[in-house]
Amino acid sequence: MSKPIQSVDRALTILEMFNERNAELGILEVSERMGLPKSTVHGIIKTLVMRGYLIQNSETKRYKLGIRLFELGNTVSKGLDIKEKAGPYLKEVFSQTGETVHLVQLENNEAFYVDKHESDSALRMYSQVGRKAPLYCTGVGKAILAHLDKEMQLAILQSTKMEAYTEKTILDKNVILEELEKIKERGYATDDEEIEMGLFCVAAPIFDSNNRVIGSVSTAGPKFRFTEEKIEIAKQCIREAARSISREMGSTK
Repeated sequence: MSKPIQSVDRALTILEMFNERNAELGILEVSERMGLPKSTVHGIIKTLVMRGYLIQNSETKRYKLGIRLFELGNTVSKGLDIKEKAGPYLKEVFSQTGETVHLVQLENNEAFYVDKHESDSALRMYSQVGRKAPLYCTGVGKAILAHLDKEMQLAILQSTKMEAYTEKTILDKNVILEELEKIKERGYATDDEEIEMGLFCVAAPIFDSNNRVIGSVSTAGPKFRFTEEKIEIAKQCIREAARSISREMGSTK
C-alpha cells in the first residue's frame, strides 16, 4: 500500500476536524491538535480558503467549512435524481399557472437549470436546461441564496462578478442581503425584470434530507400576465411544489 501524500493528508485531516461540536476552529487550535507549526497550518488553511473549502468568520477570525464542500455534497445528492422526483410537481405548477416552470440546483455558486416545462409564450427566456444563471438577480437563485447561512451568502456575493442585466438589476450587496432576509421569512422569491426585461418570476427553495437548500423551483412568464391574482396563485402553488419536492428528497421542512 502506497503512503499518502503528506500535504493532501494534512489538508483532509484539517477538514475532518470540523463537526457539529467544532463548527469553528482557529489556527492555534488546529496547530496544537496536529502537532504542527502555526506557519504550516496557516499555509494549508489559506489554501483551503482560496479554494472555497473553508471560510473565515469576519468577527471571530476563526474558520468554518465553506461553500465548496456544500457544493460537492450537492453533487452527491444528485444521485437521488431530483429531476425524476420533481417531475410530477412541475407539471402540476404548469397546469395551474400556464407559465414556464423551472427546476434548478445549486452548482459552483450558480443556479444550474435541470428541467424546464415551457409555455407557448413568445417571450424568449434567459433560461435553458443545462445553462447556469447568477444567484443574486434571479428568482431561482435568490430562493437558494436566502437559505444559506450569512457567511456563505457573503462569500458567494463577494466572489460573483456583479453585472447589470437590466436597469432593474440590484448590484448593492447590502440591499441584496436585506431582500434575502425577507425572502427567507416569507418562503418565496421574486424576480421582477432583474435578469430580463418583461419577465416576472416566483420561486421557492428545495431542501435535502439534511434540510439544506439544494435548489429551487419557479414559475415565470411575461410580466403583463402576472396580475395580482395570478401572483397569489403562483406563490401558493410554487411553495406547495417546493415543499413536496423537498419531502421527496427526504427533508422534514
